[in-house]
Amino acid sequence: METLTNLLDAKGCPLDRQRFTWKELAPQPISKLDDDAFTRVRIILMNGIELDALRLKHIMSRFHGDLRVPLARVRRVEHHQATMINWLIGADHSPIETTIAYEQVAIEVTAAVAQTEPDPYQAQTYRFGLLEDFDHLYRYSALLDRLEGKDANNITQGYTDIVPGRSTWVEHRHPDDDIRENYDRQSAALITKIHAAMITAAEYQTHDYYMNIGPLFADVLARQLYAEIASIEEQHVTQYGCLMDPAESPLEKWVIHEAMEAYNYYSCVQQETNPRIKAIWERFLDYELGHLNLACELLKQHERRDPAELLAGELPKPVDFSSQREFVRKTLEAELHLRSSGTQYVGPEAETAASLEYRNTLNSEGSPTHAVSAGYVWTPGTELARPPQRSF
Repeated sequence: METLTNLLDAKGCPLDRQRFTWKELAPQPISKLDDDAFTRVRIILMNGIELDALRLKHIMSRFHGDLRVPLARVRRVEHHQATMINWLIGADHSPIETTIAYEQVAIEVTAAVAQTEPDPYQAQTYRFGLLEDFDHLYRYSALLDRLEGKDANNITQGYTDIVPGRSTWVEHRHPDDDIRENYDRQSAALITKIHAAMITAAEYQTHDYYMNIGPLFADVLARQLYAEIASIEEQHVTQYGCLMDPAESPLEKWVIHEAMEAYNYYSCVQQETNPRIKAIWERFLDYELGHLNLACELLKQHERRDPAELLAGELPKPVDFSSQREFVRKTLEAELHLRSSGTQYVGPEAETAASLEYRNTLNSEGSPTHAVSAGYVWTPGTELARPPQRSF
């Protein structure tokens, strides 16, 4: 499917025709070096979105007995979608290289969202988080150089700068200062709701990946680094999750999430350069439109509501999967100094005592992100571009 203009017009593939084989679920992986970096960006983003779809539906099932059967049926398909997508990352990626790719997703996708978000406060929140993920890329690039002697640009392929952002050791905040103002469900644009759901999903995946990968390293500093940045990812999940209106019903959130999934698969279809991967995006777009149609029918049945209240109108412009370097540089220059006080963004002088105490306690025995990058400056080719060291 190449053209999609209105989410209410396309019914997609019926749920009972969405089937898989084990061979399909473990496809040939992409190439770390030969495939474009944005193919991997799309893979990581869509895996995170599918995992969040599972998470939302599992939580809904705990509270809504009448919906357990349709939720279980859709979940099983989305589990297999997530499997097929995530298995596209192959063994030629080390865990740290995959980490570099996760941070590239966070930077480039969040930057693209920040530029198209119509709500000024929500856009500010995306810019705020973006500068923190930008710093994480730099710290993990230093770790990759330290442990594997590799150049992170083999993963980022020159699309994303590798320089410090808002220093991670000042990102640590008291939980009260990670709460954000939510959009209004009755007045917010559909793209605002889509953005909040998709960036929350992406950050949740990153948090969980770091929590699983971190303990597997033998290097003490690597273990500490993943622990530190995973804590910031939890803060990000908190802040982005708060952007959504808590007054939305669970079914309303389900419809929005399915719309978000379809929107992102459509974005992938429009821009994918690998024909084999594009075929997967096309197939899953058709599947998600089927899921969306089912969720809309359940909204009508259980809440007597017209899905057009949520979805009417032209489909928003697709996500721009391309380098956002200039926007990121301008944001760094203008907003690097910002901190958070409650739901507001402030200068360093207005930080809360609670956040200062919280940060000072965590950093009282040193900061892993500071230690890992001490003396590190990214250079192309790492050891291949360095002058030989004389031995005495």
